[in-house]
Amino acid sequence: QVQLVESGGGLVQPGGSLTLSCVVSGSIFSIVAKGWYRQAPGKERELVGFITSGGSSNYADSVKGRFTIPRDGAKNTVYLQMNSLKPEDTAVYYCNARGYTDYKSHTFDDWWGQGTQVTVSS
Repeated sequence: QVQLVESGGGLVQPGGSLTLSCVVSGSIFSIVAKGWYRQAPGKERELVGFITSGGSSNYADSVKGRFTIPRDGAKNTVYLQMNSLKPEDTAVYYCNARGYTDYKSHTFDDWWGQGTQVTVSS
């Protein structure tokens, strides 16, 4: 079984910074993409950003230039560095990983974390 466990959420003032972590464990052959989604109260879940093993990345316009998914660090961990936080960033954040469970797999699997609350307020 593949598990994603998130940590690092909490309360932060506007303009502050916060880093989320997501530890991935289980039987995984390779991860081809890592990313984060978020869902604010009363709103649809939206993509925050993702990076791929091929070197590409994409971020929502609302977080571009402020949020970063680092490529360095533990291979089994997904990070989200958040700077210049705004009240509208308040949401439950979910980490996501896409990959293969073994070398014989023909299709991708998607794995999700349990979610962690980020609240930006003064």
